[in-house]
Amino acid sequence: MTRFARPAGLAAASLALTLFSAAPAVSVAPPLSDAHVLAHLDLAAGQAPENIVLEPDGSADVTFIGARQIARIGLDGHTQVLATLPAPAVPATPLVGFAAVTGIARADDGTLYVNYATGTEDLTGVWRLSPGGVPERIAALPANGLPNGLALDQQHGDLYVADSVLGTVWRVSLQDGTRTAWATGTELQPAGFIGANGLRKHHGAIWVSNTDRGTILRIPICPDGSAGPIETRATGLDGIDDFGFTGQGDNLLAARNTANEIVYVTPGGAPTVVLTQQDGLSNPTSVAVCGDTVYVTSAAFFTLQDPNLLLARITA
Repeated sequence: MTRFARPAGLAAASLALTLFSAAPAVSVAPPLSDAHVLAHLDLAAGQAPENIVLEPDGSADVTFIGARQIARIGLDGHTQVLATLPAPAVPATPLVGFAAVTGIARADDGTLYVNYATGTEDLTGVWRLSPGGVPERIAALPANGLPNGLALDQQHGDLYVADSVLGTVWRVSLQDGTRTAWATGTELQPAGFIGANGLRKHHGAIWVSNTDRGTILRIPICPDGSAGPIETRATGLDGIDDFGFTGQGDNLLAARNTANEIVYVTPGGAPTVVLTQQDGLSNPTSVAVCGDTVYVTSAAFFTLQDPNLLLARITA
């Protein structure tokens, strides 16, 4: 997921902050304000949002990790299931055990791409959902891995995938589905549980979070397309899941899942907590930014209460 330009629907997104609000936030901190829950989701139906990408009208496409679903949440808070991926006969996904739909990316023509991890050779990989179509696998990934974060490089026709178990960033060709182990290294490896997790393409590089190590990494894309040296850009982010850039240089907002926090990270600065459980977070998983509007998904993995989609505004 890359930075998002200001879409035509931004005014509607701003309106949604007012129309579909929960109780006023009590702990939201600069540069964020006006934190409100846009949509309360149904945990019993498996609506635990893992990742998010935005539509031009400001609606949000999300993955429901355990329900194997791709869904769209409108600015009226309505949730529409777009597709359900096929279930494996016997799921054997590393770490989690169940079939998991994780990262999501969007092409300009509305095509959605998602990662699907099942622990089986026939289903694990990158799947495509064309507008009005049905999901189809376009690239296989190792069944003993856990494909997680996903980003699209539309200019070069590639997808980048963070593997949380194998500590690898895969590059997948949209042309023929071939995969390449684009980047590997200790910095991407797990240190007991989950390694490389969230992934974004930003300013000529692939940025990756490592949950176990509490880091955000930057991997330059070299002129020949290969991976440059892995650079550590932020530390002290224990339990980090995914993240999104604010549009101001390399400033970003990161979801700390188990801490129920969104933190604001600036180059060389200490992370600052800007959203907490008091604002509506319930194990936040991912962040997307559209103009001055911030979208945060919460999956309630551990709280088991109120998975949701929260909106806030960047005021600084």
